Parts: sequence; structure tokens; C-alpha cells
Amino acid sequence: MDEYELEQVKREIVESRALTIKTNNLVNALAADLKSISKRQQGSERRVLVTSATGYVVTIAIILVFVKLAWDIRIDTVRAENKETHDQLEQMEKEQKLSVQREEARTSASRQAAEFYRLVLQNKRREIIDGYAGVSKLELSPTERAVFEAAVERAKNELSLIAYQTGVDHIRMQRWHEAQQSLRESLQYKSDAAHSPQANYQLARALIALGLHREAIPLLMQLSESSADKEVMDEATLTLAHAQLEIQAWNDAKSTLRTFIRRFPSSAHINEAKGKLAEVSLYH
Repeated sequence: MDEYELEQVKREIVESRALTIKTNNLVNALAADLKSISKRQQGSERRVLVTSATGYVVTIAIILVFVKLAWDIRIDTVRAENKETHDQLEQMEKEQKLSVQREEARTSASRQAAEFYRLVLQNKRREIIDGYAGVSKLELSPTERAVFEAAVERAKNELSLIAYQTGVDHIRMQRWHEAQQSLRESLQYKSDAAHSPQANYQLARALIALGLHREAIPLLMQLSESSADKEVMDEATLTLAHAQLEIQAWNDAKSTLRTFIRRFPSSAHINEAKGKLAEVSLYH
């Protein structure tokens, strides 16, 4: 082998070694790139996995939240329906109880009204007056109420008149204590009856007879000023003057006598009043 060929072989060996080194470097660089790519791929896969897991968890959480909300809404709806049903049942029970109570009240009212009407038919005056306070509170028809009120007024008027006549009879017998009791009873039953002015006047007379002038005088003053019975006004005014004279209220008596003379100039007692006034004026 000559020198030229030897140089060629050396050159080829050097080039081959350089190519081997370059190839090895390329292989190492490729291996490093592959390793880096593998790491990036693994990181990407982990991120994808984490992202997927996170998305799955978030999705499940959202689904659970919506399920919980829907369940709560359903529960609230059921509770509201149950409460409404319960309230309706309670209202129905209350209405039923009220209906039963009203029916019992109507039955009781009808029974009491019937019993009271029997008293009216039997004309039991005191029982009618005593019983009406309870009957008036019942749910009566307008006709029943009008009939019962008329019966009560009639009973009061009749009992008042009976007590008045009894009092007058006691006065005739000069039983003054019994008279004032009966006359007070008459006025208690009916204070605005047609005979009430006479009852008040006779009561004043009975009180004067019992020595109770100061109780009689207010009655007589009221009768002398505003009695519906003109005859009672006449007699009450003169009796008032006598009562004032008996308790020695001279000035009041003179004033009353002057009033009598001025208001009742045609009275049968006018001369008596003038004589009394002259006598009182002379001495007092």
C-alpha cells in the first residue's frame, strides 16, 4: 500500500470517527429532546388529569347543589301544601264547632223564649220582669223581641199601678210606713207611668207624715216645677210650702207661697196660700 492510499485510509478513519462522534452527539441530543418531550407530555397528562378531575369534582358539586336546591324546593312545597291542608282542616274544625255552638245556642234560645212566652200567656208579671234580663240577650227575632218588650212594659205598668193603689189605701188608713214602701215600689217598677206624678206626690205626703221632711222636699220641688199633671203641680207646690214651714225654712216657704199665688191664681187653695204668706211675712 503506497502512501497515498494510506492517507486516504487515515482520512476516511478520521471522517468516520468524526461522523461517529457527530452521530453520537445527534443521538444524545435526540435522546435529550425525547426525554424533555416525555417529561412535558407527562406534565401535560398530569395537568389534563388534574383538570379533568377538578372539572369532574366541580361538575358533581354543581349537580349536587342543584339536586339539593331542587330537593329543598320540593320539601318546601310539600311542607307548604301540608301546612295549607292542616290550616284548612283546623278552619273546618273551627267552623264545625261554631256551627254546633250556634245550633245549640239557637236551640237553647228557642227553648228559653218558649218558656218566657208561657210566662207571658200566664201573665206572671214578676217572673216576666225578672226573666227578661236573660231572655233579652238571646238571638230573638224582631217579632219575638217586640212581643216580649211589650209584655215587660205591660207587667211593669200593672205592678206599678197595683203598688200605687196599695200605697193610696195605706195612706187612707194612715199606715204611713207601709204607704211609702208601696209607693217606692210603684216608682221602681215604672217611674214614667201616667200615675207616677201622683205616686211621687203621695210618697212625699207619707214622708212628711213620718217626719222625713228633708226627703220629701226634693220630690215636691221637682213636682212643683215640671210635673206632667197640672193638679199635682198645684198641690205639690202648696204642700212644699207647708213642709218648708214645718222645718222653719221661712224664706223658702215665703218664696214658694208667692210662686203658688202667681202660678195658680184660680186654685181652690189660693186664699189659704195668701193667708199663710201674710202670716209668715208678719212674724218672719
